[in-house]
Amino acid sequence: MKIAVLTSGGDSAGMNAVVRAVVKVGILKGCEAWVVREGYEGLVRGNTEALSEQALDDEPINLPDNASTDGSSFNLIHNLRFGDGDLLKDGTGDHPGTRSLKGRYIVRVGFDDVRGWFAEGGTLIGTARSKTFRTAEGRLQAAYNMIKEGIDALVVCGGDGSLTGADVFRAEWPKLIESLQSEGRITAEKAKLHAHLRIVGLVGSIDNDMSMTDLTIGAPTALHRICEAIDNINSTASSHSRAFVLEVMGRHCGWLALLAGVSGGADFIFIPERPPTSESWEDEMCDCIHRHREVGKRKTIVIVSEGAIDRNLNPIKAEHVKDVLTERLGLDTRVTTLGHTQRGGRPCAYDRVLPTLQGMEAVETLLEATPTSPSYMIGIRENKITRVPLVEAVEMTRAVSAAIEAKDFEKAMSFRDPEFKESFEGFLKISTLDQEKIPEEQRMRIAIMHMGAPAGGMNAATRAAVRYCIRHGHTPIAVHNGFRGLLDDEIHELSWLGVDSWTARGGSELGTNRMLPSVDLGAIASKFQEHQFQGLLMIGGFEAFSSLLILEEGRKHYPAFHIPMVHLPATISNNVPMTEWSLGSDTSLNALVDACDAIKQSASASRNRVFVVETQGGKCGYIATVGALATGASLVYTPEQGIDLDTLRRDVRFLKTRYTLDAKGRSEGRLVIKNEVASQVYTTDVMQKMLKEEGGTLFDARSASLGHTLQGGVPSPMDRARAVRLSIKCMAFLEREHIKLLKQPSKARHATPDSAAVIIIQSSSLKWVPVQEMVAHADMKNRRGNNPWWAGIKELAETLAGRPQLIGLHAKDLAQL
Repeated sequence: MKIAVLTSGGDSAGMNAVVRAVVKVGILKGCEAWVVREGYEGLVRGNTEALSEQALDDEPINLPDNASTDGSSFNLIHNLRFGDGDLLKDGTGDHPGTRSLKGRYIVRVGFDDVRGWFAEGGTLIGTARSKTFRTAEGRLQAAYNMIKEGIDALVVCGGDGSLTGADVFRAEWPKLIESLQSEGRITAEKAKLHAHLRIVGLVGSIDNDMSMTDLTIGAPTALHRICEAIDNINSTASSHSRAFVLEVMGRHCGWLALLAGVSGGADFIFIPERPPTSESWEDEMCDCIHRHREVGKRKTIVIVSEGAIDRNLNPIKAEHVKDVLTERLGLDTRVTTLGHTQRGGRPCAYDRVLPTLQGMEAVETLLEATPTSPSYMIGIRENKITRVPLVEAVEMTRAVSAAIEAKDFEKAMSFRDPEFKESFEGFLKISTLDQEKIPEEQRMRIAIMHMGAPAGGMNAATRAAVRYCIRHGHTPIAVHNGFRGLLDDEIHELSWLGVDSWTARGGSELGTNRMLPSVDLGAIASKFQEHQFQGLLMIGGFEAFSSLLILEEGRKHYPAFHIPMVHLPATISNNVPMTEWSLGSDTSLNALVDACDAIKQSASASRNRVFVVETQGGKCGYIATVGALATGASLVYTPEQGIDLDTLRRDVRFLKTRYTLDAKGRSEGRLVIKNEVASQVYTTDVMQKMLKEEGGTLFDARSASLGHTLQGGVPSPMDRARAVRLSIKCMAFLEREHIKLLKQPSKARHATPDSAAVIIIQSSSLKWVPVQEMVAHADMKNRRGNNPWWAGIKELAETLAGRPQLIGLHAKDLAQL
């Protein structure tokens, strides 16, 4: 099979990762890989100049006939490179010279031609909105150009318009073939050979506006750009006591504005799906912001989606919002339009992992396609890659716009994923001073504590919990420095304004340590009773899980523990059992990606250098494994698999083979990612020295330990948004369980095991699991969960580096290359 991939419509970060994944996986599956420059326009233009007329700087590599390889190894070597990779990556394809892409829009590429692409923003193969392809004549020419090159499968990465075009193209394909044959442009043999077009779509859109998928490629990176801008603006806004109105992209979808509002701590947002409820949005906004200013808030942030409207469908523009704030409230107000800065920059970690997994699924979908199967769109539900009929996804997406035009805003919200509505409701709960106080007898004194190592999102979760408490009439009590601080009475009541700036703060504002309550359970119970705690929220990793288990078991002896207690997982190691995500894991992954991009740049500058990068993570290999996929590492070592001498021997052979196959003078720097405790014998230092010794003249080796840099820094927007969502759910859980206890006699209240629970993310839903049930799913000795969802990613990351295919090549075969 010959697979072509194109990017169409607006560019978004992660598109290059899609192209890289499709090309590499396609080749590993025995296919030829092609890229189409300039989207559908390139498909229409085709190739007017033959490659044979140009100088070939980089001939394909061919193995000898008697080479000892399997089929996948042979296909990888045969499709290693075709010489156009640098032209595409450097943007010099149309530059006149000995080799050029002029006149060639459908280009065959090899495994190495796309190396390093996924760290680049935008799309290196170009994108364009083609008017010609919208015509029947244009699609006929596109079909001819594909058949001319022998291409029978197409991967399209773009928005809903691009995917609609793909489905129309496939539906018309039989008629197009018939027309080409009747015109004599193709033979009957070719018509029969290309009777069926396989096609699959991936959604590349920073707006996250496609239905039937939780996230689109490029949206997380765009959110990063917006939150970086908000974080920078916050400091100057506070300094001058100013108001800022930010306009962000999103013509028909308010996801960017909503998540930026949640993650950036905005005061007010305008999105198309849910306009302000009152007829006068100006009054509603000014009332909200005036209350914030009255309690002493010095800064005001209002976020306006470019497609924002009022209830009568009249546009709401940033300049008008600025005028309202200036004239009615007397605020010194500025407007910042972020524009195309939201599209640019390096992809964040999630926009490398997600497109890679989706690109792999796209190739599998094409290989399994039949003439009767529908055109699929590859989506995601939480972290499960899905296939959905492309037409259904586009129809539901357009139904959102139709509902908005019909002023049926409830229906528009229902078409978005459940997290969208939850995020909106969460924003209202934590951003305004509105009161929803519950009956006095149901109000609680809720202790909030951080446990274990610091993790990004801890402070955002605390801020959300505090503001939820105040809104409902509860009293939020900060316990500083964990259980040690509780024993020392280091507690105080938190305020609405006091936590205002915590969203973007890394680390732990409350202080944290690893001391468990078992150090003096009786004294801990006494402090619970002394301070009249009626609910407990613990934010942390495996220590918080262990602490909750100890407290729940302590209920047998201490009545003070018969209160609702909840654990919100927050750890960079992502090692809490059963949950697929913990707060801080995304922040840590982005810190790893940033560091490895810089390290790889250094390694590549030296041409032949391998860096052994050591990560944190304890006895859980999450950071190392997913980090390897996000950084394009060649090898990864984790505690789950361990390291032995045979593995090292094979890996050295692989690296030698890999460097032997590199183009002379253009070897790539490579990464080996190792968890800090993957082996007690084969330490990072030992591995670096071994690789340096074994590399000889082929490659050098260095090491880098990232250490606590993975814990620090500004929390990622994904961790902030998750923190708010999970924290609010935790507060609602404490309220429900408290009401159940109130129904019991006051002197004989016994909390059920269900009232001491951990909130977890599984598939597309949030679940509560009693802490006692979690034990069965935990490896208590190694402090990690059993059967994590990411276990297979190690093999995938090494496959994309070519390890399984190249490890078996014999020295005699390499000598003949």
